[in-house]
Amino acid sequence: MSGEHLDLVSEPEGASPEVATPEPVSEIDQLRLELEEAKNRGLRALADLENYRARINRQMAEERKYASIDFMRELLPIWDNIGRALEAVSISHNLESLVEGVQMVHQQFLEVLKKHHCEKIEAKFQLFDPNFHASVAQLPSAEHPANTIIEEVQAGFRLFDRVVRPSQVVLSKTDDPLACVS
Repeated sequence: MSGEHLDLVSEPEGASPEVATPEPVSEIDQLRLELEEAKNRGLRALADLENYRARINRQMAEERKYASIDFMRELLPIWDNIGRALEAVSISHNLESLVEGVQMVHQQFLEVLKKHHCEKIEAKFQLFDPNFHASVAQLPSAEHPANTIIEEVQAGFRLFDRVVRPSQVVLSKTDDPLACVS
């Protein structure tokens, strides 16, 4: 092949044979593509947020469901002690021991409530406060000013600063019709 020269298909300078030249994209088409990508990113972010909310709601529901488990564990020994007291009285018929046992269980119960920030509302000989007390009756009393709690019918309790159950109380009243009731 001496002297022969093969003609090769020549390509324009700078062009590579394996890369096709992209069609020119108009500015409007480019903006449409960017808008579509932004919409997709927004939809993915919204889906991620919804998934996060659902996961958090499930976790919160689970925590609420079992929030009182420690409290229940502390109440169970009290239940056990009441059972023991009833069993002991059925065997020995010693009422003094029963009274002593029930007093101990009562104190244990109050301590567990207090540990969980549930405290008894003091009522007896206090002035009536409708935020903490519910009056069930009034009795005349010469010893106490009007609207003084002279008897507690049912104990009230509060959890932190919220009333769980108001104390049901009997109030003193005066026989003087001109006495100011506060």
